[in-house]
Amino acid sequence: MSIINTFDDKTPALINPGVMAAKKQDFPVTALVCFGERFIDALDEICGAATLDVIIAAVVVPIYKLTSNGKNYAVYCSTLGGPAAVQLLELMVQKGCKKFIFFGSCGVLDKNIPPLHLIVPIESYRDEGTSYHYAPASDYVTIKTAPVLDKILTEMKIPHTSGRNWTTDALFRETAGNTAKRKADGCISVDMECASVQAAADFRNIEVYYILYSADSLDADEWDSRTLGKLTQDSRVDFMKIVLQIADKI
Repeated sequence: MSIINTFDDKTPALINPGVMAAKKQDFPVTALVCFGERFIDALDEICGAATLDVIIAAVVVPIYKLTSNGKNYAVYCSTLGGPAAVQLLELMVQKGCKKFIFFGSCGVLDKNIPPLHLIVPIESYRDEGTSYHYAPASDYVTIKTAPVLDKILTEMKIPHTSGRNWTTDALFRETAGNTAKRKADGCISVDMECASVQAAADFRNIEVYYILYSADSLDADEWDSRTLGKLTQDSRVDFMKIVLQIADKI
């Protein structure tokens, strides 16, 4: 059976998030999700982050609590890839979160997009496996909150670009041929979690806001790492200040 035929909403799941996480009283409704512990350090530098809980999955993932403008947020560092990101999201929903802001890096498929530029995915191509267990087969999943996020960033006068994204499980199989196909289809960026996370969010009826910053570039004969892995802590702090402003507005 092809993976595109694996979505099953007619029979119950045999393993549910409740076996791995318990509902928490007064748990923050909104979670800020980043990729890399140094972003947690940046948030701690801005407004302080105290340990709140842990998620026990394949690894132990600390959950932090921070307060900004009188609002409490849960914060955690997601592991890479759709399957891991969705497992952690499911456990956070079980604990009590209903809104998520995901923030991470992406590769660009248009070299004219400068490094560290913010990108708001409006759709994401489903070149991964997790989403097919949460939604019927389709080429793209729509990022439902993209218009809201675009409006917020515009009002904040933050330069950004909205467009189609490509989500793939296979970091080392972003071939020249597949990259050309995605570019021809209108994709401007590539990541490893967006389509998976959005499909799971739709299935669980929660809100996910997805914002990326441009790092490496695939728009050339050879891969260009550009700023990938070279982000300064000052840049992390600046990015997380933007994320906190977005969180205060949703």
